[in-house]
Amino acid sequence: MPPQVPRIIAPNMNLNLDFLSLPLLGASALIFVSVLVGVFSKRWGFSFLLAFLITGILAGTDGPGGLAFDDYRLSFWVGNIALVIILLDGGLRTDYPRFRTGLKPALVLASLGVVLTAGFTAVAAVYLLELSWISALLLGAIVGSTDAAAVFSLLKTSGVQLNERVATTLEIESGMNDPMAVYLTLTLIGLASATGNGGEALAWRVIAWSLLQQFAWGLLLGIGIGRVLAFSLHRIEQLEDSGAVIALLLAMAGLITFALTTWVGGSGFLAVYLLGIVLNRRAPRIVQSALSALDGYAWLSQALMFVLLGLLVTPSEIEGFVWPALGVAAVLMFVARPLAVSLCLAPLRFTRREIAYVSWVGLRGAVPIVLAIFPFMANLPEARMIFNVAFVVVLASLLLQGTTIGWFAQRMGVLVPDQDDLPAVRATFGDFTLQANTKVADICDFYGLQPPEDAELPADAWLTTIIRRPLVVGDHVPLDCAELSVRKMSDGVVMVVGLKLPLPSEPPD
Repeated sequence: MPPQVPRIIAPNMNLNLDFLSLPLLGASALIFVSVLVGVFSKRWGFSFLLAFLITGILAGTDGPGGLAFDDYRLSFWVGNIALVIILLDGGLRTDYPRFRTGLKPALVLASLGVVLTAGFTAVAAVYLLELSWISALLLGAIVGSTDAAAVFSLLKTSGVQLNERVATTLEIESGMNDPMAVYLTLTLIGLASATGNGGEALAWRVIAWSLLQQFAWGLLLGIGIGRVLAFSLHRIEQLEDSGAVIALLLAMAGLITFALTTWVGGSGFLAVYLLGIVLNRRAPRIVQSALSALDGYAWLSQALMFVLLGLLVTPSEIEGFVWPALGVAAVLMFVARPLAVSLCLAPLRFTRREIAYVSWVGLRGAVPIVLAIFPFMANLPEARMIFNVAFVVVLASLLLQGTTIGWFAQRMGVLVPDQDDLPAVRATFGDFTLQANTKVADICDFYGLQPPEDAELPADAWLTTIIRRPLVVGDHVPLDCAELSVRKMSDGVVMVVGLKLPLPSEPPD
């Protein structure tokens, strides 16, 4: 007789894979719907980040979806990983000459500006929410920084072309202010935990050392790993024309840099952003081939992050203090942020309109909500209220500020016209183009204008003496009854200036 074949699977075996299939089905369907809504959100006139967030809320406990989700640790993990990808993408898209243009104002905003914004917001939180000063300062620190995901994404998708000084200041500030926000948040949580336990002296002693560690390790590892990685990429011939492979390598390098820097006590966010800038400077051709694929990673990261954060929110818990929370959001947007930006940028000779626009694009997004998870992990008694208020602030910012980026840029006159739009170019720079080395005296003599002081200087040098800061395309200065402007630059050097003459007056009737 032939041997019997053993039965591998018993007929009554009951292996239920619902624990895998149902959560996977729900999560993938949720992300699919949120991305689909995000794609069409621009046509409807609001931020796609807001679409992701609302999708998560609707799928949550109080929404039609009814999903109960309160895994703060998972959200913290996903939020940090997503922010690493987003910051890396932003750093890789930041050109070094542009970086130098906006570095000084961005550093001031990313340090002193965050502290001032947190302090001004804390005053509102004390009086509107009746929080203790420590908790109010903690809330101010959590919502005090602009969000890289929101700024990078909305500036890119809004279609506005800002002048270089404003654009780079906003981009670099959002990429570099997270370390200060994280530092303030952790410091204030430490002070709140130490209060009443005799640990005040110990807490204050570690503050200065912690700040030094955060920025020193972030700078050292971000720049160091970036240089080593750029050197290595140049010598891997197989990576040519392999954009997806390079994007994956860059993403993994970003995560390694973040994890290593955080492990040694530094700012992982700062390190990742600097890693991207160094790579773009030292290996631009390789980086450019990966940007398309990396953009897909960044888009998916934002979708997943904002949907998860929306799931964490329980709108019914916010009903009791929604108006005080909106009051805090209003103070942040209309008082705290503008006042802090004015104090930081006015000494750097930014115009009032530029200051107003930088103030308005202080977008809040995922970072405040991720930071608002910290108090839960520290078991602070007011953690729930801080989280819910931070969510209201983010929602108000995306709804009001995020949807008016283009409109407000036009009102403030900080746009640079598209070179193909000839009427807009003429309206901005005038009808006449001149070489930057043309003497101002010669310009005045030819066009019948009253020469100013230092008229023997070339036009670019004269503009620099008047404006007294690095020039960017779009800068303009009155020249008698006309206007002289920076029309074209190359590697930070003015090449062409524009001259706008006054319109001839209408003859009397």
